[in-house]
Amino acid sequence: MQHGKRIYRQRKRRGFRVRNKLKKHADRPRLCVHRSHKHITAQVIDDVHGRTLAAACTLEKAIKAEAPYGGNKAAAAIVGKAIAARALAAGVKEVVFDRREYKYHGRVAALAQAAREAGLVL
Repeated sequence: MQHGKRIYRQRKRRGFRVRNKLKKHADRPRLCVHRSHKHITAQVIDDVHGRTLAAACTLEKAIKAEAPYGGNKAAAAIVGKAIAARALAAGVKEVVFDRREYKYHGRVAALAQAAREAGLVL
């Protein structure tokens, strides 16, 4: 099997595992993370009503001023603190962490840890 095909299958399998765990906590809003090479985005989504309650991204001016490059762990930590503050302001204290097919490592883990330290319960 080719290397790229194996990686693709692993990511798909990991995504299915994460999605099945999210179904157990369907009553909680989910903290959804999207990671690209240069940026990281986080949203708190209420699936019951189909609304985004809070969002933060490295493309925002305020976050970009603190972290000029959005593709590292420092920028992910800033986004984690920002999303936690915005979620708490919206009245959300507990969320379920939706990392999609991304490994809980590096930037994704830094974002989650910063959100926890800022007061969000994951």
